[in-house]
Amino acid sequence: MKMLTFAKRNFKEIIRDKLNILFGLGFPLIVLLLLSIIQSNIPVELFVIEKLAPGICVFGLSFIALFSGTLIARDRTSALMLRLFTSPMGADGFILGYLLPMIPFAIAQSAVCLGVALLLGLEFTANLFVVIAVLLPAALVFIAIGLLCGTVLNDKQVGGFCGALLTNVSAWLSGIWFDLELVGGAFEKIANALPFAPAVRAAQNAYAGNFSAIMSDLWIVIAYAVALTTIAVIIFTRKMKADQN
Repeated sequence: MKMLTFAKRNFKEIIRDKLNILFGLGFPLIVLLLLSIIQSNIPVELFVIEKLAPGICVFGLSFIALFSGTLIARDRTSALMLRLFTSPMGADGFILGYLLPMIPFAIAQSAVCLGVALLLGLEFTANLFVVIAVLLPAALVFIAIGLLCGTVLNDKQVGGFCGALLTNVSAWLSGIWFDLELVGGAFEKIANALPFAPAVRAAQNAYAGNFSAIMSDLWIVIAYAVALTTIAVIIFTRKMKADQN
């Protein structure tokens, strides 16, 4: 109950940060709209909406890291966190309290991106619900990155890392703008070893109905989500003990 109360408080804090929410929701939609306009004016299929929309959903989820990282960093640098450390909640309870409120935002962000894509020509099928489900492990990856950054960085540093570096890395190494095979070499290997490109491919296969091809990429994303969340709990626990001493 204490963890759920803490999660409810964090949900309200996120809602209050309207500027970050507006930017996190609006910027991916602007990119989706611009690339769709470009596609309508070129003779080759470069930004096909069926592949672009799932990719933009993954790109949009990168802003969730900024939300979670900023929230925990602000709490850490305030007296609130010191008071919370006196409660019987453990580090896992704190992490869950920060993580759970982010999931509805991730689902809403993906739904909004897909909804706008429908207006731009994406065909409505039941597979859209599968896409949202497949995107959840990717959302957990970004949430965990945010929690990890918020644990070790201040809010300004979180803004630079999650708001600038992470969004660019996830965009360029996810294969949203171009086929990774066109670059090849070490760039393609690095991109495939990270969770961003597998997340995009899994979402694209989910929409296309290629369900047998989803798990080969989704397992990579799930492994990153579990590993990063575990690391966040461990580091938060150490920080928690250090601040209490």
